[in-house]
Amino acid sequence: MTISTPLSGVNQAFKGIVLILVATFLFSSHDALSKYLSGFYPIIMVVWARYVVHTLLMAGIFLPRSGLRVLRTKRPLWQVARALCLLGTSLFFTTSLMFIPLAEATAVNFLAPVLVTALSVPLLGEHVTRGQWIAVIFGFIGVLIIVHPGGDLFTPAVLLPFCSALFFCFYQLLTRKLAEIDSPTTSNFFAGLCNTLVMSALVPFFWQVPSVSHGLMMLALGACGMTAHLMLTQAFRFAAPALLAPFGYCQIIFAGLLGWLFFSHTPTLTTVVGITLICLSGLAAAWQQRRK
Repeated sequence: MTISTPLSGVNQAFKGIVLILVATFLFSSHDALSKYLSGFYPIIMVVWARYVVHTLLMAGIFLPRSGLRVLRTKRPLWQVARALCLLGTSLFFTTSLMFIPLAEATAVNFLAPVLVTALSVPLLGEHVTRGQWIAVIFGFIGVLIIVHPGGDLFTPAVLLPFCSALFFCFYQLLTRKLAEIDSPTTSNFFAGLCNTLVMSALVPFFWQVPSVSHGLMMLALGACGMTAHLMLTQAFRFAAPALLAPFGYCQIIFAGLLGWLFFSHTPTLTTVVGITLICLSGLAAAWQQRRK
């Protein structure tokens, strides 16, 4: 089947938007399941379930067609580092959900694109404009508004989603470098396999036998994560990143809705202002990057 070039028509752009909306909903569903399951099982076990199901599903899809060629990489150490950054993101973010509402944790984690802008200067040698630096500053102001002194989130636990965002920032920087070398399928499969091996070595020390319903939720957890990544990859085949960037922030909206439906949490007005500022700063940074 032939895929049209990005933005070759309205229908193609619409497909890209639909796919990224589905992806963001699945990511939010994945996070909601993680938050629920972490109330019954150790974080190590929850994250292990996410990666082992993800890897098994990807193996079932890609190994019959590509064989072990899908794991061939020109930069194995970079791939391992990228995988461990993703694992750090998963561990810190899932742990944060035990203490912080879903929408707020997701919003702080979305500081990652702003951090990418800031760290691309020393790590990638890129030039950052004044407008991009302003976007970085406003992104941090948004976080400070969410965790303002005297607020419910003004606790050490807020450092957990911030660390998650930092690891995700390094993950994105490595993804940007590896995109010039390896295919997205190789990078995603390598990360899933690497993290499955790491977590499988740890999970025996934290193992609890899950109930049937919780076991099905763990299967859904991995399925949501893998499907969301595939949807996201497909979305960028139909539409340009600049067009899709605003729709990626719908994940925060979905997280807020799921947090309200399943955990009875409603963000305060101050939190909404902070979330909005983070979203605007991320979009501004993306727009500035596109201009460059």
